[in-house]
Amino acid sequence: MILILKKNASEKQVEDLVNWLHESFNVQTNLVNGTHQSILGLIGDTSKIDIDRIRTRDEVEDVKRVQEPYKNTNRKFHPDDTVIEVMGRHIGGGKLNVIAGPCSVESEEQLITTAKAVKKAGATMLRGGAFKPRTSPYSFQGLGAEGIKLLIEAKQETGLPIVTEIMSLAHIDLFADVDIIQVGARNMQNFELLKELGHSKKPILLKRGLANTIEELLMSAEYISAGGNQNIILCERGIRTFETATRNTLDISAVPILKTVSHLPVAVDPSHATGIASLIEPMSLAAVAAGTDALEIEVHCNPKNAKSDGAQSLTPEQFDSVMTKIKAMAEFIGRPLEA
Repeated sequence: MILILKKNASEKQVEDLVNWLHESFNVQTNLVNGTHQSILGLIGDTSKIDIDRIRTRDEVEDVKRVQEPYKNTNRKFHPDDTVIEVMGRHIGGGKLNVIAGPCSVESEEQLITTAKAVKKAGATMLRGGAFKPRTSPYSFQGLGAEGIKLLIEAKQETGLPIVTEIMSLAHIDLFADVDIIQVGARNMQNFELLKELGHSKKPILLKRGLANTIEELLMSAEYISAGGNQNIILCERGIRTFETATRNTLDISAVPILKTVSHLPVAVDPSHATGIASLIEPMSLAAVAAGTDALEIEVHCNPKNAKSDGAQSLTPEQFDSVMTKIKAMAEFIGRPLEA
């Protein structure tokens, strides 16, 4: 349930209203002061609340019930877009960010070389997997804590914020100097992990599960926001369908749908979605045209010898070419690349 407050409602009136709601109906409240109007969201069992009784309050303009099970992440509760700041860069708010780097951190030379190349091409953040969830237990699982140390070195060398994936609550202390914590598709419904990340203030890049609906993605984001962390980036990375021509099926329509129903910024990962390097450019351009706030693209200095996902990784030269077109598309639709 949301209460739309009158523009002339005083702070004292709003405070009295909040106290009355807590005492009378035992619900939690979330006040959002938007650009055009202020909204008070009610969270809890609102089924027995008499809407007409609330409408009689002088400070209340209107009352509406919210049918969707996600509340904090719902645009009805938060009409203005959420903008997340990361080292002076802004995800959401009308500009585009490009997060680029290798699937896995393999060595200092590999990471630093790639990091410098993607920065030169215009990437605004560096990605790299220190802990890698792999389908086969015999595949390269990442360097772990050593990989995070190398990412921090690359951050110091290039000035790029770093994005890397967490797989276990046991590793959370290792992420103290990571700028954005990524939750991978396989962990989208690891609710204990999501709850713990809800107590963090760090931005969370939450990837859609391989077979999950948009509503399920938003409910997972709700787990994080319910803990107090509103710094969430929703990421479309392809879903499993009957199609076998690509690794997954990139759901481009998820971008405008998510931006309609939620205030959270949206990212797209064309690399994991397609699994084919030649498809990264067209899918990136499609995502930008659809209104994505960020792209996450895999780049490797030597894809043929990559320890993971070489087939979907661009060379630095290919990435530079793709970035030229991404920048042009972003300018054309009025969502320029973040400086």
